[in-house]
Amino acid sequence: MDHRGRVQGPALVKQEYGKCLWHCVFRPPPPSKDFVQLAKAAVSGDEKALDMFNWKKAGIGLPLKTEIQEGLSFFITLTGGSVHYVNEKGRSRQVLSMDSLVRKLLLLEERDVLLVITETLQLSLHAVSPEGEAEELMKVKLSGKTGHSADMILVDHSLVVTALGETVIRFWDLDQDENYVLSLDMQFGFEGGECINCVSYCSAKGILAAGTSKGRVAMWKKAAGSHQSTWTSEGKEKWKFQASTELEGNVTQIKWGSRKNLLAVNNISSVVILSEQAMLAHFHQQVAVVQVSPNLFNVMIFSTGTTHSLRLDMNASGVFATQDAIVFWNGKQVAVFESSGDTFRSAGSFLCDSPVLSVHGENLYTVEPYRIQVRTWQGTIKQLLVFSEAEGNPCLLDVCGNFLAVGTDLSHLKIFDLSRREAKVHCNSKSLSKLLPGHGAILSVKCNANGSKVSILVSRADGNIDSKICFYDVETDQVTLFDFKAEQGDGRENLSAGQGIGKFVVEYPDLHSHIPACHFWDPSEPRLFVCEVIPETGLQPPDQKKNQTEGTMDVWIISFFSTEEHGLLLQDSFALPSSYQVLLGIEVPHYYFAKKLGEAEKGASESGSGTVSQMAARRPMRDFIGLGDCDKTTQDAMLNFSYYLTAGDMDEAFKSIKLIKSEAVWENMARMCVKTQRLDVAKICLGHMGHARGAKALREAEQEPEQNARVAVLAIQLGMLEDAEQLYKDCKRYDLLNKFYQASNQWQKAIETAEAHDRVHLRTTHYNYAKHLEATGQQSLALTHYEKSDTHRFEVPRMLSEDLQALENYIKKRKDKSLWKWWAQYLESQSDMESALKYYALAQDYFSLVRVHCFQGNIEKAAEIANETGNGAASYHLARQYESQEDIKQAVHFYSRAQAFNNAIRLCKANNLNDQLMNLALLSSPEDMIEAACYYEEKGDQMARAVMLYHKAGHFSKALELAFATQQFGALQLIAEDLDEKSDPALLAHCSGFFIEHAEYEKAVELLLTAKKYHEALRLCLEQNLTITEELAEKMTVSKESQDLSEESRRELLEQIADCCMRQGNYHIATKKYTQAGNKLKAMRALLKSGDTEKIIFFAGVSRQREIYIMAANYLQSLDWCKDAKIIANIISFYTKGGALDLLAGFYDACAQVEIDEYQNYEKAHRALTEAYKCLSKAKARSPVEQESKLGHLQNRISLMKRFIHAQRVYPEDTEEAVRQCELLLAEQDFDNAIRHGDVLGFLVQHYAQVEEFHTAYRYLEEMQKRIPALNLSYYVSPQTMEAVHRGAGVPMNRALAPAHSGHGSMDNREEEEVADEVEDP
Repeated sequence: MDHRGRVQGPALVKQEYGKCLWHCVFRPPPPSKDFVQLAKAAVSGDEKALDMFNWKKAGIGLPLKTEIQEGLSFFITLTGGSVHYVNEKGRSRQVLSMDSLVRKLLLLEERDVLLVITETLQLSLHAVSPEGEAEELMKVKLSGKTGHSADMILVDHSLVVTALGETVIRFWDLDQDENYVLSLDMQFGFEGGECINCVSYCSAKGILAAGTSKGRVAMWKKAAGSHQSTWTSEGKEKWKFQASTELEGNVTQIKWGSRKNLLAVNNISSVVILSEQAMLAHFHQQVAVVQVSPNLFNVMIFSTGTTHSLRLDMNASGVFATQDAIVFWNGKQVAVFESSGDTFRSAGSFLCDSPVLSVHGENLYTVEPYRIQVRTWQGTIKQLLVFSEAEGNPCLLDVCGNFLAVGTDLSHLKIFDLSRREAKVHCNSKSLSKLLPGHGAILSVKCNANGSKVSILVSRADGNIDSKICFYDVETDQVTLFDFKAEQGDGRENLSAGQGIGKFVVEYPDLHSHIPACHFWDPSEPRLFVCEVIPETGLQPPDQKKNQTEGTMDVWIISFFSTEEHGLLLQDSFALPSSYQVLLGIEVPHYYFAKKLGEAEKGASESGSGTVSQMAARRPMRDFIGLGDCDKTTQDAMLNFSYYLTAGDMDEAFKSIKLIKSEAVWENMARMCVKTQRLDVAKICLGHMGHARGAKALREAEQEPEQNARVAVLAIQLGMLEDAEQLYKDCKRYDLLNKFYQASNQWQKAIETAEAHDRVHLRTTHYNYAKHLEATGQQSLALTHYEKSDTHRFEVPRMLSEDLQALENYIKKRKDKSLWKWWAQYLESQSDMESALKYYALAQDYFSLVRVHCFQGNIEKAAEIANETGNGAASYHLARQYESQEDIKQAVHFYSRAQAFNNAIRLCKANNLNDQLMNLALLSSPEDMIEAACYYEEKGDQMARAVMLYHKAGHFSKALELAFATQQFGALQLIAEDLDEKSDPALLAHCSGFFIEHAEYEKAVELLLTAKKYHEALRLCLEQNLTITEELAEKMTVSKESQDLSEESRRELLEQIADCCMRQGNYHIATKKYTQAGNKLKAMRALLKSGDTEKIIFFAGVSRQREIYIMAANYLQSLDWCKDAKIIANIISFYTKGGALDLLAGFYDACAQVEIDEYQNYEKAHRALTEAYKCLSKAKARSPVEQESKLGHLQNRISLMKRFIHAQRVYPEDTEEAVRQCELLLAEQDFDNAIRHGDVLGFLVQHYAQVEEFHTAYRYLEEMQKRIPALNLSYYVSPQTMEAVHRGAGVPMNRALAPAHSGHGSMDNREEEEVADEVEDP
């Protein structure tokens, strides 16, 4: 088939079955891979892929083609009840055989399931394989009468809907496996016995249409979320009745068209196509007109509260209402109905093709190309308002107050003043395309009451409403945009010639996905603007606005104050109540709404809205709730108050209402204070209301830290319980929320809140609920909550005291020890001792068991219980019984078990039981011990026990006194161990004296230190030569914070301890004590005696005293410093820091000598002497003459040494010069002070031996023998050289000159240390 539906070419498949075909269902094939990829590309925005799917696009031609074989498989049914499957190759085979004619055949494509309904209403489901095989899944019998033509459809692939010519529509849900029915309600105009013949469902709109036997079409809309419901009895909740349309005859067929707003109906005699039209409604000057059916309108006059019905003989496309007349038009004809008393009569009718119309007074305003006609009610043209071609054709009219706003098809705006006899231009034509470049056409235009502002809705490029509302200010010639979809901070834009863009924050981000649907200005208050906003997905153009029947919580009503000073101020916003259809307008103090068809208004008493009729309602503005129809003065005052409060100007807000006396006004203001959280304003409002209780509660609530908690108290006092609840939740004051729920009798919520958030008050909540239940006579529930509050042990016996049988049953059931005991006490009070014993035993109340047994004279049984249980109270009671019977042994035993030792001691003393008395006293309290000790002391023959008891009781003085008196040395030692610094000093001194007498000096020292007699302890150590250990020294040391000794005495004591340690050789302890005493010099001397080099170096470093530096350096010089570079560095550092440059010079001199003697290194020696010279020259000498002499001597040595070093250096190049210099040096007078003879002579011997002048060499060797012992010659001249010289000179070598060993062999292997280089110049 081509795109026009014409058959082309021969048939692709042809089959002969021999029976009539009844149904045919195509089975769509799975899309090919290429097709799937193309679809994905189209979704992702590929233009070429989109063009291939869009067959209407120019140049593309026919739609996208698939393979020839695709889409040719299908199922058919025959009159015999058989079902056949024809595959894509044209082969047919039977897959099912039913027992009767198949009435309906449906394919559930998503599940690959075939649904078959037969003439006998047998429904079966069959799973279909890819090859077309059918396997039965289930079979059920549908309810309903057979033998009638049935109409069956499938809704949303899971809901089977059948119309069987009954008064109901039957539903069967395949997913939920449930069924229910929908019936026709007579209150909507249906007749009794009216049957439903056919049904059709529009999935795009979610509307089910049904045709009846009386020529009516009924419609239901699927409620939101109905697919989730599982209640079979709630069919009316799943489908909401929409409307009915009356036709003629018997409706036998009904079908929705491909367009959403067309419905075809067959009523046997003809086929009617119904077109959906938006419900007409208009409100103006306290008159509202709402369309009920195509020809029926309800008229509500709010000023009188009357309702009228108007039936027209034409299908109106528009209506305009005023207080004097109502005008209808349909683009061809205009009908005017004049208000006459309680009725409306026709005041005129004339032909006019104007698509829009407005009314002001007795003038009608209609449009024709480039003109507006001002007509009378009878159609006579009184005036023409002309528009230029550039301005365009007028297509939008709006009257508000005395002003007419006109919008043209070329997006021009013009305002006329209608206050005079003839209309005058109030605002010249303005081009919206210039004011708002880039915006679409004007969809709606509205003017305010004084003609100063115009609000405009514009379209986007796709024809839908833009999310922006444009406000044009006539006086400033400026456009302000309010954009619902703007991000935060981009809500409003001011656009005008030469001006920038200003912005403000959108206060309701929840509305970002909404767009304006309709808008109105108040007819008398030019500042007040209101609009209805809907979710963008539910958008249709205004002329096709469909009925909003679900999701009305997504529709919001928003009002603004629009002023030049403050711009747009959000005044109020609320969700459109579910019972309302659409906003009709605003007129202070009410909003006006059209109601949904057949739905009663919900929550009228809560919101304060008053229903006027079935089809219209009004709702007071937030600021006017509770005021009713107040006078004009109050209205203006409240409106000004609301405006200034919104603008944040509290002073002006109060000025506007201070003269109002109405309590209702002040109460309304107080309610507003809950919303604005202005408690300071609320106090004034409560004062004007005379609400003393509220004022007191608000004052007491000031102690709450959270603002919301304080506001919640105000809300409670004003009866705004829902607000109070939300406020407590917002500030998370769940304790107060819990109290609120309890006070408002919402106990279940109170308990849930306590369990989840306020567990600290959970038991209290249960207790309060139990008290409430008890007061209302619900004792069984009260029992449960008394138990949960853990107060049942007292409260339940009290509550059931009048019903003893119930109480006994409860106690037996609970098995609670406390309740058993209470019941036993009750039985005992009733003299039922046997039962009381039984319950006492269950309660394990052994004292009461023993008491009752003793009362009954069964003392043996009582003793058995007391011994088995060890219960203190029972044992004590039994001991009293035995004492009364003078059985002292048993009395003492049970007093002991009861730990009443004082009573047992009392009996032992009275009966001379001395051994038992000692044991009991040791187990008892200190008071009882002292009492027993006094007893033994008085007896005189057991002093050891008395001393022990006094000691155990902590009475040390008495114990020591007795121990001294009786010379109990062992007891004294035990007592002394327990003495501490808290003991009496005199007692400690007494005890230490005792130990000194008995030569226990260490213990005596310990006690003296405990008594803080430090000097005596130290003297005892010195006298008895007791070694002072570190622990003992610490005990002798008094802390700086101590008040026992002055700082001077403390230091003196520390020095004495250190002196004693020095004498005993404990140098480290002595060092520590000298340091604590602040005497660092003595501390250093002690440390020097210890010989601990590391500690000496460390102590010198931290002490930072000149003398200590010098002492440390002197000590380090006494060590073998030559082999340790660190010691050398520390010596130099300490002398430098100590300022002893003369000593440092001496150390450098010593270093130089070591370099010469040990290593013959004259270069290092020369550097060391140079450093010594520098130090000595900087030193402060006591005798300048002596210092000059030393410096001269040093300078001479340096000079000689330098000459020798020079000779050594030049020898390889200038041998003669080197030899001459050495010979000159030998002639110097003080030569040997700087250079050793052996080094110079050895140098010459070595030279002459090398040049083989052996006689000269021998001469110098002889001179060496004169000056240097023979044993040391080999240190200067090698034995080989000496042998060569003797051999060359012909002189035999003396044995004494041939040493067995050279002591100089390791010189080259030593690690040289650069002494002078490591030290900074002092």
